[in-house]
Amino acid sequence: MNASFGARLSTAVSARGPLCAGIDPHPGLLADWGLSADVAGLERFALTAVEALAGEVAVLKPQAAFFEAYGSRGVAVLERVIAEGREAGALVLVDAKRGDIGSTMAAYAAAYLTEGSPLAGDAVTLSPYLGFGSLDPAVRAAAENGRGIFVLALTSNPEARTVQSARTADGKTISQSIVDSAAEVNSGADPLGGIGLVIGATVGAHGLELSQLNGPILAPGYGAQGAGPAELKAVFGDALPHVLPASSRDILKHGPDVAALRGAARRTLDDVAALSSV
Repeated sequence: MNASFGARLSTAVSARGPLCAGIDPHPGLLADWGLSADVAGLERFALTAVEALAGEVAVLKPQAAFFEAYGSRGVAVLERVIAEGREAGALVLVDAKRGDIGSTMAAYAAAYLTEGSPLAGDAVTLSPYLGFGSLDPAVRAAAENGRGIFVLALTSNPEARTVQSARTADGKTISQSIVDSAAEVNSGADPLGGIGLVIGATVGAHGLELSQLNGPILAPGYGAQGAGPAELKAVFGDALPHVLPASSRDILKHGPDVAALRGAARRTLDDVAALSSV
C-alpha cells in the first residue's frame, strides 16, 4: 500500500465519520436473527452485516474469536468478511488481541499485517502485556505494509485494573507506559501515526496523558455498554478528534434486515457527530 494506515484512516473518517461498527456473531445474536449457531448461520450473519455496513462506516471490526469458534470453516468466513468489507470501502480492523514474543509474534504479524495474507485487514488489535517491546515484529510489519495496530491500554473490565493501574519503577502506571511507547513510535507521523490504543469508553476518569499520542484511539463500549457522546467527552477530552467509538450490539440488534442495520449505523453516526456540541 502506498499510503500509511494513519493517512488512510484520516481519509476514511473525513468521508464517513468516526464510527467503528463491530461484527460480533455471538450465539445470542444469531438466535435473535433466527439463525442457527453453525457455520451456515455464522456466514449469513456476518455477510449480511458486511452488506449493510461496509459501505456506510469508516471501520468494520470483526471479532475473530466468534469466527474461530467454528474452526477452519469459521476462519474462512472471517477471511470473506475481511475481503468483502475492504472491497466495499471500509477499513477492516481484525479484533484478535494477539500477543506473544519472538518468532511467534512475528508469525502473528505475518498473518494479520502482511500483504497477501487472507487474514490481513487494515489493522489488528494486540495485547502488550508481555512488554510493549514484544510487539516490535508487528510494529515493523505494520509500517512496512501500510497497516495499523491497536494496543490494549486501558480496558473497562474490572480485573484489568490490577495490571493496568500498577506502577512502574519511574512511577508511571502500566497503562501510561503503553501510551508513551505508542507515542514514541508515532512521533513525527503526518497526519496520524499507525499505532493506536484501545481505551474503554466507559472507564471514567483515568488520568492518562494522551496529548502526545499522535495516533487513533479505539473506544469500545459505545451504546449497549453504556457510553454515549457525553461519556466520550468526559473520558477523552481534547483527544476526542482521534477517537473511534465502537458499537456492536446496538447496531447488530436491528438485523437481519439490511435497511434496518444501515439505519441504526446512520443514527449512531448522527449521535457521534453531536460530540462537537457536547
